[in-house]
Amino acid sequence: LLDASCRRDYQLTNVRGIFGPLMSEYVFGHLLSLMRQIPLYREQQKQRLWQSHPYHGLKGRTLLILGTGSIGQHIAHTGKHFGMKVLGVSRSGRERAGFDQVYQLPALNKMLAQADVIVSVLPATRETHHLFTATRFEHCKPGAILFNVGRGNAIHEGDLLTALRTGKLGMAVLDVFAQEPLPADSPLWGQPNLIVTPHNSAYSFPEDVAQIFVRNYIRFIDGQPLDGKIDFDKGY
Repeated sequence: LLDASCRRDYQLTNVRGIFGPLMSEYVFGHLLSLMRQIPLYREQQKQRLWQSHPYHGLKGRTLLILGTGSIGQHIAHTGKHFGMKVLGVSRSGRERAGFDQVYQLPALNKMLAQADVIVSVLPATRETHHLFTATRFEHCKPGAILFNVGRGNAIHEGDLLTALRTGKLGMAVLDVFAQEPLPADSPLWGQPNLIVTPHNSAYSFPEDVAQIFVRNYIRFIDGQPLDGKIDFDKGY
């Protein structure tokens, strides 16, 4: 619907506000599992092996969120709950609730050098296309964990694989991809330090969508401005 070749002679709205809690659950579910090495202990249980491993908590770690809208703010608040320092990157760089500091995109490289956890919730726009390439990964903190729950176009998948294989990144958790479904022959499937999920970090539950639609329908028939209106030029 947002492609330049599509018609724009109508009002298009989104369902902003319902995905933040679900995506926050997704990000921190995976993050806590990785930080506390839960998959390793499950494997050890199969072997009846009693062996403890060192770990680090989330308190004091730096969380960098790309995109500071409704979803980003939910993730930020969850990060603060765990005692994390939360940084944000957005087009405007405006202050947002839950963030310690928010920067504009030109500051991204500097922020990556500080981030233990990077979460992209960016939409698919011209500015976000292949935002993460080999050059960008060079600025990442060794051992950093990268999440993408926004759109797949933000990451160059070949360069990501190289970064994971060479230690530029410690781990990646991807819920979105350049091509979906992810082809069976994609090398992403077999990368040990990469978790693949089938674009399910936040479902559109009918009961949630219906409430937003009803509110906007009432506003529409009353001639009032609609909530969550899409800007075709911005792409979100």
